[in-house]
Amino acid sequence: MGELAYSNGINGGNDKSHSPPNGYRKSCWYEEEIEENLRWCFALNSILHTGASQYQDIALLDTKPFGKALVLDGKLQSAETDEFIYHECLVHPALLHHPMPKNVFIMGGGEGSTARELLRHKTIDKVVMCDIDEEVVEFCKSYLVVNKEAFHDSRLEVVINDARAELEGKEERYDIIVGDLADPIEGGPCYKLYTKDFYELSLKPKLKKGGIFVTQAGPAGIFSHTEVFSCIYNTLRQVFKYVVPYSAHIPSYADIWGWVMASDSPLDLSAEELDIRMRQRINEENRYLDGKTFLSSSTLSKAVRNSLINETHVYTEGSARFIYGHGKNA
Repeated sequence: MGELAYSNGINGGNDKSHSPPNGYRKSCWYEEEIEENLRWCFALNSILHTGASQYQDIALLDTKPFGKALVLDGKLQSAETDEFIYHECLVHPALLHHPMPKNVFIMGGGEGSTARELLRHKTIDKVVMCDIDEEVVEFCKSYLVVNKEAFHDSRLEVVINDARAELEGKEERYDIIVGDLADPIEGGPCYKLYTKDFYELSLKPKLKKGGIFVTQAGPAGIFSHTEVFSCIYNTLRQVFKYVVPYSAHIPSYADIWGWVMASDSPLDLSAEELDIRMRQRINEENRYLDGKTFLSSSTLSKAVRNSLINETHVYTEGSARFIYGHGKNA
């Protein structure tokens, strides 16, 4: 998936075996195959680290347009310049809709950015971050300085385990559960945690009364939302009474991205109510999200709304959908 290529600065050549001829400016590029006939690439300053864990390939790149970028299994996970959009959207709507969130369970989130945003909330006493890949967690602790404070916050408990096993094996219940998992790709480590059985039998019983679940739900663009976004939304509709899909443009992803929030309690705060809770509860001001922005994000285009209304697919292990790409174990 993710590839490195040398370009002469004119035609984006992809010959990795030969240096450009004299007289041409040498550039190193990262290239990601988004779908069969579409690739997204950007120039690099340097390759900071590459490696592999038991579960996935890992790379940290210093990119010219987006700063430091974390790449897992050839898929860009987050970039320094715009990760705040993704993480503010993932975290704050669910916490603000809850009357008084005190404890949170994160599925995945090994880079620490989700924990960072959660720990900005004054009501939070405990955050459990459960990631299956210890090497990714240690890698991010070492290289992602922006999350250093979060990793040293006494309210954060880092657990290395499969999220399903951790939830099923403990008695604790949570006000909020956050799904910050890698995208469901074939052979990847996470797709089983997007299924109806998991949501219904493993996750929902671990929410307290009035609890809220929120998950990242993959690309949500006008053409890409049918990959997984629409069926994750429909799957959660089979499990929870109230389900709210929303989306935002992430420049480094080259697409609109989607999240889905779900609960058995209403999720219907006004923009004004959201803003009041932000001022009361969150340390420092958000860079991206406020009440009006969330209401705009949850107002999807006509085409996407119609797709979600008409979606019938329910995500199961036997009928899983994947975004384009392959995991290490495919």
